[in-house]
Amino acid sequence: MKNDVLIEVKDLEVRFPIKKKKLFKTEIEELRAVDGVSFDIHRGETVGLVGESGSGKTTVGRAILRAIDPTDGDVIFHTKKRDVDLGHLEGEDLRKFRKKMNMVFSEGAHSLSDMASDLLRAFRPRMSLVFQDPYSSLNPRMTVRDIIAEPLVAGGLMTDRDKIDRRVRKIAARCKLNLEHLRRFPHAFSGGQRQRICIARALVTKPDFVVCDESVSALDVSIQAEIVNLLKDLQEEMGVSFLFIAHDLSVVAQMSHRVAVMYVGKFVEYAPTDSLFFEPRHPYTKALLSAIPQADPEAVFDPLSLKGEIPNPLAAPSGCRFHTRCPIATEECARSEPKWREVVPEHFVACHKV
Repeated sequence: MKNDVLIEVKDLEVRFPIKKKKLFKTEIEELRAVDGVSFDIHRGETVGLVGESGSGKTTVGRAILRAIDPTDGDVIFHTKKRDVDLGHLEGEDLRKFRKKMNMVFSEGAHSLSDMASDLLRAFRPRMSLVFQDPYSSLNPRMTVRDIIAEPLVAGGLMTDRDKIDRRVRKIAARCKLNLEHLRRFPHAFSGGQRQRICIARALVTKPDFVVCDESVSALDVSIQAEIVNLLKDLQEEMGVSFLFIAHDLSVVAQMSHRVAVMYVGKFVEYAPTDSLFFEPRHPYTKALLSAIPQADPEAVFDPLSLKGEIPNPLAAPSGCRFHTRCPIATEECARSEPKWREVVPEHFVACHKV
């Protein structure tokens, strides 16, 4: 798997201009939502991304998909040759579309950060997104069949209704949706069933990469387990890679091969799941893991207490951004930013004390 990299994220930065009105003038400040993040995702792998609200997790996922344009850095998508159904196109349309398809569906490395809008639109079928809220992310005026088929139609991949119906029925069955469900509207389904519809819609184009943005946080615990098991089964069947963004570390542990811990726009730790959960190195990671409830009713629940709140990204602390809440911080932590280094094979940490 090490040599089969699907996505490389290099020094990714996302900054948003914030206008502040003062008495006689308006000042513009930059909010650094993501500040120099680097990692990679292999084919058939799930990378978990955890951290408190406001740490920049969702922004990372959307910047990779180019739903948000990165300010700096690069996202490299390594593709393998893939066949595309072009039977519905003729003449000049076919020549133009085939030229784009040869670029984005052939084998090679593609920089998404610099990709032109027309090529990016042609590239969209290779990546997808599962939203957090299964209630608001479905169009209440469309049937389930039309919702799942929408990426195929909007992306111009299929126009033949029979072919679309066959593809929709196939992915719906994989997501454990019955044929009769395809004729209904979203209001007729529970939260778990709606999330299955969202997953089917995300996978109908047979993408290589999917961002799951808090995709189980709005569901009951029992339904969460069903959705996580469904995603793992689909990954094994289809070979799709996931960026799994979540707050619940126990779900991340079940789903992910590697886990990145994010704090105020930066990674503080990145490691294989077993290494991070059983041998955490960064104080912030230790605090997050200590807050996981134990299944044993007689176990003593004693999470590490962190002082204060997550800092404002507009006024990020100097040095290590966690030093204002860290129980082992020293003057060095406030003065200089820790280096991102590999402490053991494949286990990366940014901390002066490790």
